[in-house]
Amino acid sequence: MNFIKKVFNNKSDNLVHLQFQKFSKGEFQNRALIKAKSAAGKYSISTSAEFVNELVKFMAEKLGNNKAQVTGAIVSTSDLTGQIDFKDKKQFQGVKRYIIEKEMSGTEILGILEKFPKSFFALSLEVGENKLKIKPKSPKSGKSGAKGDKMPKAEFCRLITHDQNFAESFVFEKPNFKEAVIKHTYIITDLIKPQGEGDYAKVRELSKRKGKIIREGVIDGESLKKEKEFEA
Repeated sequence: MNFIKKVFNNKSDNLVHLQFQKFSKGEFQNRALIKAKSAAGKYSISTSAEFVNELVKFMAEKLGNNKAQVTGAIVSTSDLTGQIDFKDKKQFQGVKRYIIEKEMSGTEILGILEKFPKSFFALSLEVGENKLKIKPKSPKSGKSGAKGDKMPKAEFCRLITHDQNFAESFVFEKPNFKEAVIKHTYIITDLIKPQGEGDYAKVRELSKRKGKIIREGVIDGESLKKEKEFEA
């Protein structure tokens, strides 16, 4: 279940918290973009970068103990030397980009995801009929959208799958959808700070964000707009 569906199902967890950790109070438009199509049991799902780790986790779970060729990059502020086998490492202002080009098992990928949940896993791989392609770079920060009212493209990730349950978790309003375009606006109204913590960095990291998500789009020609209050 992706983090947007978790919010709408009142199932917040630490991974949902990580999605909102970087936000201060304010309104943040054109987030968690989704473009999805289905035909004859085959689903094509394109998204913005927020769903990267969840998509990689889905593929890793499909892969299990088997191995597949994995390419792309892991972007992290943590030192992953000795934790992963990388082809090259690039660094800029404390952010490290580890170039990955090797065979990995799903279990191996899941272990690294669990150990470094704050890292950005821009990895591409194929598992049977499931194909995931992610741009091998860190997304641009602070980008709220395109000029005017035009919605930016959901093109950072692209998944091809026959897994109906997973596909429909992105378009949960209508099972058996044919085509959908969805965007989200985050409105953060409060930061709930942890009690007794004096370290500013820790306060920022641990503070919960409270507000609402506005979900808008078009599913099979019908307009969608709903709101959900959340705390994560």
